[in-house]
Amino acid sequence: MSNIKQGKAFAYTLVAFGTGLLFGVGLTISEMVNPEKILSFLDIFGEWNPALVFVMIGALLITVPGFQLVNVKEEPFFALKFLLPDKTLIDKKLLGGAMLFGIGWGMVGLCPGPAVTALVTLRPEVFLFVAAVVIGMFCHKLLVTH
Repeated sequence: MSNIKQGKAFAYTLVAFGTGLLFGVGLTISEMVNPEKILSFLDIFGEWNPALVFVMIGALLITVPGFQLVNVKEEPFFALKFLLPDKTLIDKKLLGGAMLFGIGWGMVGLCPGPAVTALVTLRPEVFLFVAAVVIGMFCHKLLVTH
């Protein structure tokens, strides 16, 4: 492996750690790890709390220009290549997965990323949710890949 590739791999690891840490801190500050906050945001016909709209707007302000940058750059700053999805087809599997994700998010106020971050709260329901996600991933792998 050349020095350039080794340097990029090290930089990639540092950037991945830093962005993951920043993501976790952002989830915590915005209270996206708080199921009650999420459920109150999703309760548009009850006691709706619109605060997370601003979190989503902030995320879009970063994400949209980032995707534009991907379209014009040859390669990323800290990786050997861009890791973009191969599939662009909207099929039954994608729609089914999106529906399951939305139903789960609406039922318990957690989704996988914030749930992993919320493990530090030591709340039993968070551990149960993460365990259910892991079991679901394992079952999917068994059923779909075999």
